[in-house]
Amino acid sequence: MENKPVLAPIDGTLIKKASFVAADKPYQVCTRCVMDTTDPGISFDEAGECFHCKRFDSVIKPAWPSPKEGLRKLNIMLSDIKAEGKGKPYDCIIGLSGGVDSSYLAVKLKEWGLRPLAVHVDAGWNSELAVKNIEEICRRLKIDLVTHVVDWEEMRDVQLAFLKSNLANQDIPQDHAYFAALYQYAIKSKIKFVMDGRNYATESILPQEWGYDAMDATHVKDIQKKFGELKKSNYPIVGFFNLHIRFPFLLGMKRLAPLNLIKYSKSSAIDELEKNYGWRYYGGKHFESRWTRFFQSYYLPHKFGYDKRKAHLSSLILTGELTKADAHAELCKPLYDNCTLAEHKSFIAKKLRISEDELDCFIKQPVSHYTDYKNSKSKLDFLTKVYRNFVKPFLR
Repeated sequence: MENKPVLAPIDGTLIKKASFVAADKPYQVCTRCVMDTTDPGISFDEAGECFHCKRFDSVIKPAWPSPKEGLRKLNIMLSDIKAEGKGKPYDCIIGLSGGVDSSYLAVKLKEWGLRPLAVHVDAGWNSELAVKNIEEICRRLKIDLVTHVVDWEEMRDVQLAFLKSNLANQDIPQDHAYFAALYQYAIKSKIKFVMDGRNYATESILPQEWGYDAMDATHVKDIQKKFGELKKSNYPIVGFFNLHIRFPFLLGMKRLAPLNLIKYSKSSAIDELEKNYGWRYYGGKHFESRWTRFFQSYYLPHKFGYDKRKAHLSSLILTGELTKADAHAELCKPLYDNCTLAEHKSFIAKKLRISEDELDCFIKQPVSHYTDYKNSKSKLDFLTKVYRNFVKPFLR
């Protein structure tokens, strides 16, 4: 049987799948990165440069400290963490997915003399390679690991509810459970510092129109209530008050991103992890999850016309790790070959206990927007405004 590639949507042909792109909007790609009009919110200047690049220059780059300033801030951060954790078994907590960013961060935490507790949240979609990576990292670094297994019946119910919602961000069920459980263990262990692998180097471009906030509990609950079948569930949820008020202000918890304070190169991180820690690459950003690979490489392109590689590759272009020509060459590669796609579709359908035809039917249904469901965005926007205008000035 011939193994024909599934073509990658690099020319805008899938843009009509998304109802949030104006029909009369001509296809255009940025002159500097590879972002294009498959991002419904994109705009370009007279020279054809997109607003993502402009935002990188005006917002992200100025906030990104120089090596000297980054080291100064890092030393202050480490001093605070060690002082707070004195006399405790752990001074910080880290969520481990088996991916590049979290694995490399774990290495650096030990290198900096911290005593992290590692938490892995198993939402049922782990690849075997991700599990192996986590085990190797923790064993070689001598880090204590807690694995929280989300009840599959509950996870399946939320995952199917989101499929029925026809929303873009189908990773919300995994991501919300991940952070909700992580905070639960942090509180249980009286740990104030949550170490996060997010970083400017590989994530400076994240189009808002391609998804929605995974931590909006109101949004998650509304979708589960509308489309879920289980009436009661222990699926991990963290509410608005806890996440935005109790944890940061009443308990003094901080979510920190130390990779932004050092020179972080994805390719160098992979080399070090593979050479020294028995870690193996899994083929794409966040592909340590079998669901995420299917969602990013098939669901999003075919239902919405979004190819998340464009954002990931554009981030690397802006940080100088990749040329635009190399990014184009990467985009020309198929998201899936037919053989692997058939295998993954079969696995996903069987895991969710639906037929492959039902799975295809979900993907063919008309798309929805997060505003079609209850959400806390206006509440968060108000809280952010209050913090920026009345709280932050007194913290300086």
